[in-house]
Amino acid sequence: MEFARLLLAYEVASGKPADREAPAAFRVCEKLRAPLGRLMGFDGFRSLLSRALVLACAQLPVLCTLQIKANGSLGGLGELEAKLEARAIVEGEVVLVGQLLGLLVIFIGPGLTLRLLHEIWPEWKIEDFWQ
Repeated sequence: MEFARLLLAYEVASGKPADREAPAAFRVCEKLRAPLGRLMGFDGFRSLLSRALVLACAQLPVLCTLQIKANGSLGGLGELEAKLEARAIVEGEVVLVGQLLGLLVIFIGPGLTLRLLHEIWPEWKIEDFWQ
């Protein structure tokens, strides 16, 4: 989960002001959607994100208000923001992204996962944090 926390912090710090409207987890998932869609198909990505959400809901049941849309994007942020304060939302983001990254490592391996992350965030020295 610590790597997910670092990735989200990097995404927040590197985002454009207009991007800061959406939570970092939504932006991370959106950035992963296109390359993973090419790799496993968009239905495959939607299934992977759905599984990550189920696992995240087991840790933080309030995340169950989120939905995976037909195009593989996340929805339901408004309901989540109404239920939680900002700190709890950040923790939920860490849990969701952590589950997604964990599933990627399981299904495509650490090397390909690292390469994929480096492709999306080339300026970030991911290797310094990857364990």
